[in-house]
Amino acid sequence: MNRPSRRSFLQLGGIAAAGALGALVPAACRSTGALIPAQARDVPDGAFALLRRRWQDVTAGSGFDPAAEPYRTRLVKLGRTAAGYRESMRPAGASLWSGLAFPSLVATPARLQTMARAYALPGTGLTGDAILGAAVAAGIDHYRARVYAADADQVGNWWNWQIGTPKKLLDAALLIGPHLTERQSEALRDAVDHFAPESLLDDYSGTSTAANRVDLCMVMLLRAILGSDPEKAALAAAALSPVFPYVGEGDGFYRDGSFVQHTTIPYQGTYGASLLSGLAILFAVLRGSPWEITDPNRRNIFDMVERSFAPVVHDGLCMDLFSGRAVGREPYGDHKRGRAIASAILLLGEDLLGEGLPGDGAPAAERARWLGMVKGWALRDACTPMLKAAESSDLGFHARLAAILDDDTVPALEEPAGHRLLAMSARAVHRRPGWCAGLSMASDRIGHYEHGSGENLRGWHTGSGMLYWWADGHGDQYSDSFWPTVDPYRLPGTTVSTRRLPDGAGEAWGDTCPPGRWVGGATDGMYATVGQHLNGLESTMEAFKSWVFLDDAVVCLGAGITSEDGVPVETIVDNRRTGAILTVDEREGWAHLEGNGGYVFPEGGGRPRTLREDRTGGPDQVTRSYAALWLDHGVDPRAAGYVYLLLPGASLAETRTRATDPGWARVLVNTARQQGVQVASLGITAVNFWNDGAAGGLTASGPCAILVRESGDGTATLTVSDPRRDLDELTVTWDRPVAEVLRGDPLLTSASTGAKLTLVFGRLADQGGGSTTVTVRLRQRTGASGLAAEPACRRADVDERGRPRSRVNVLERPDREHVISRA
Repeated sequence: MNRPSRRSFLQLGGIAAAGALGALVPAACRSTGALIPAQARDVPDGAFALLRRRWQDVTAGSGFDPAAEPYRTRLVKLGRTAAGYRESMRPAGASLWSGLAFPSLVATPARLQTMARAYALPGTGLTGDAILGAAVAAGIDHYRARVYAADADQVGNWWNWQIGTPKKLLDAALLIGPHLTERQSEALRDAVDHFAPESLLDDYSGTSTAANRVDLCMVMLLRAILGSDPEKAALAAAALSPVFPYVGEGDGFYRDGSFVQHTTIPYQGTYGASLLSGLAILFAVLRGSPWEITDPNRRNIFDMVERSFAPVVHDGLCMDLFSGRAVGREPYGDHKRGRAIASAILLLGEDLLGEGLPGDGAPAAERARWLGMVKGWALRDACTPMLKAAESSDLGFHARLAAILDDDTVPALEEPAGHRLLAMSARAVHRRPGWCAGLSMASDRIGHYEHGSGENLRGWHTGSGMLYWWADGHGDQYSDSFWPTVDPYRLPGTTVSTRRLPDGAGEAWGDTCPPGRWVGGATDGMYATVGQHLNGLESTMEAFKSWVFLDDAVVCLGAGITSEDGVPVETIVDNRRTGAILTVDEREGWAHLEGNGGYVFPEGGGRPRTLREDRTGGPDQVTRSYAALWLDHGVDPRAAGYVYLLLPGASLAETRTRATDPGWARVLVNTARQQGVQVASLGITAVNFWNDGAAGGLTASGPCAILVRESGDGTATLTVSDPRRDLDELTVTWDRPVAEVLRGDPLLTSASTGAKLTLVFGRLADQGGGSTTVTVRLRQRTGASGLAAEPACRRADVDERGRPRSRVNVLERPDREHVISRA
């Protein structure tokens, strides 16, 4: 985090606040291109007093009755905590509280902030208490003089000095108002100017991007409010402008919904949540002021609620594959990050209504979706109920959430079934009724993992195809001390060399990108074929991995698994944190984990090894039980492979049926050149072309992913993508009679129909790995008799839960085609 970005950010120019009549541009803002409205200099009386009130209302909490429960109890508890801090405060040369030796950059400012909130909020028993206010002021000044001084040197993590500490100190100073004398205020302002000067906003690069930029602007605004400084307030608002546009590399939001921080790490959790929350706060505080944020590109932030954040939240938790090094910070941290996102969305929703034109109902409908979405999360989070958790974290969020939970006109929305492939961040999320899965990969642009500040030192293989999944009732699977206790060499879904790695292997802060460029896939929004050309971290291991995401199964393929590390290579089918009964039928090739799901291992695709173990780890030395299944490819394998099916939530009977029921699907090819699957019952043919070639009736002129879906109405869709992001042209041929193209795409340059379909696409490289779909009308096939042949897409048998049955044994054929079938 204390290093600059490897990639330079193209400086933005010409971003101006809508309706600005003129501009005052301080040196600190010129290089961002952000323009500061001239009228921001003409500050009406009371403008800063309004900002102070708004800041307290938005951040400390408002909108609730302090005499009503649970607010009364929480406020009284806050007062008692603050009183305890006041009584135990003993200013000394090396501390403000004994036991919190300086610099204490986190704990000491946090205690001062807690005391200030007890002073400012109603119902604490210390509301407006002069003795408490004076104690906070004295504590701020004492800490400022001995630690956070204008002539002090910054040591350790820069974030504490430029963002974390000043935010808390400034917040406390604003909340106690006149108790901070002008001398004390000026000294604090000078210290903030020393550690967080305007020059930090000069360029949109290094540690002043995305979430960090929002935090720096918040510090600048608080500094402006404390000193009633209109130019700093204007700078704080204007310097946000580079955050809003979409990016093509480095930190920020991508058009496909990806969000990246630290150049190479997907980060909707923690950093993304902080960015969304920070913008929601700044929008709310500055609304109607001379510094209101009116940049037209701010609309992108509202769009990202459903495009970037909603896909990564499952039943109230933010999936760990979007949280970088923060995954192991605390038990149930994923649920805490989910609450932070939910809170930001509710606050941002209050600002959304101002986005539309008069009479435009779109913002109201959008906000209604947000409310329903958050309500659904809150009702489904049974592990750490969202409303209860909000009592001890944010009373303002609690009040907003309680209001929508009590509002019968707000329907609780279910998670939408479908697939979201965030190609630019090498992540995929697949949802179906009853289960959800997330896939974490690494590429030439996305690191294997991130470590830093002593965190996540053994997350080495999280980018090696880790497949997370949640069935009903499994919301704590990765929450309850998973990271400190799981075997870091056996993360579910990964293919890894078992070569021992040191803690913190690879460069810190996510600079662990492998050379593989083919990472991504194709999705029509419902199904997907996803692949990863995997190069192991600090290893010679190479593998080609594919996943085909379906209604009730994920077909997992591996090929070309090669290594020269002198140790075994393994593919981890799963490593479930559970003590449930594991049943394995080696002859039929299936396994079932009671209350979790099933696994099918076709003949020829490998048989799993299993292990039940209790593992202990973490600072509190907690113990958790695990059930692991893996495929052993041996020492230094040469072109090894595998095939297996994951059946989330399947019963033992359903798993057994899948392993013995013929005719469900075919593995068309599983090599280092192509990997493909055909599922006739769904009309699906999915092929990842690592090189040009042919498979399953599809021919591709270059590396690509292709997903074909035939519908029962005589139409079909062909979805293609360029995961490598380098194709100037791609020709795809489908050996299937086609009558006409019903819906094309701007990148479709030519199409030929008839006995077969040929499509020529232009620069797919410009799509950022995104998918392009073409819809066609099929020509009915006829057999030798002239009668219509059986359609390619036929209705499958369904099981007792109404789900298509799958067939799962593999027979080798001379042409390398594998049939998942017994017949």
